[in-house]
Amino acid sequence: MRLPMEICFKTVTMMKRRIKRKRGPVRSKKVTFDGIQFASGLEKYMYIALKKAKIKSEYEGQTFVLQEGFMFNNESYERQSNGKGDMVNRGCKKIQPIRYTPDFIDMNEFIIETKGRANESFPMRWKMFKQLVKEQHPHVTLYKPQNQKECDKVVELILTKRKEKL
Repeated sequence: MRLPMEICFKTVTMMKRRIKRKRGPVRSKKVTFDGIQFASGLEKYMYIALKKAKIKSEYEGQTFVLQEGFMFNNESYERQSNGKGDMVNRGCKKIQPIRYTPDFIDMNEFIIETKGRANESFPMRWKMFKQLVKEQHPHVTLYKPQNQKECDKVVELILTKRKEKL
């Protein structure tokens, strides 16, 4: 017994929808506004919110070195970072420094890092950055909004803090 063509087509279509392929890490969409290329729509939103409130800041204005680079003279046998291939000596070379560039910065007052979805390395980098701020810039307040509502709250907190200083 053959099924009508209409039923076969629906079955195939429904089966196709269920298959989802893993696409790797979440990648935010680059957005350009006011001649600035932002790494995400959330960064653009934060920029507009700061501008609207007349809060001056630099977008990715400063990069901090969280750990200096160094020469690693030992041997280190490891596979490639994707876990494929043979064990190869990846030692005996210069290790690059760990750097961090926050999204918005006013070194007299605040640093803002807008982060929708964090990648694998962000939590450790953020902790290292907090330590650097604590030791070298104790007067600076850190903000890490993760959505538009929190961006609006950050603007409100900055303006409130400014009024308290007056």
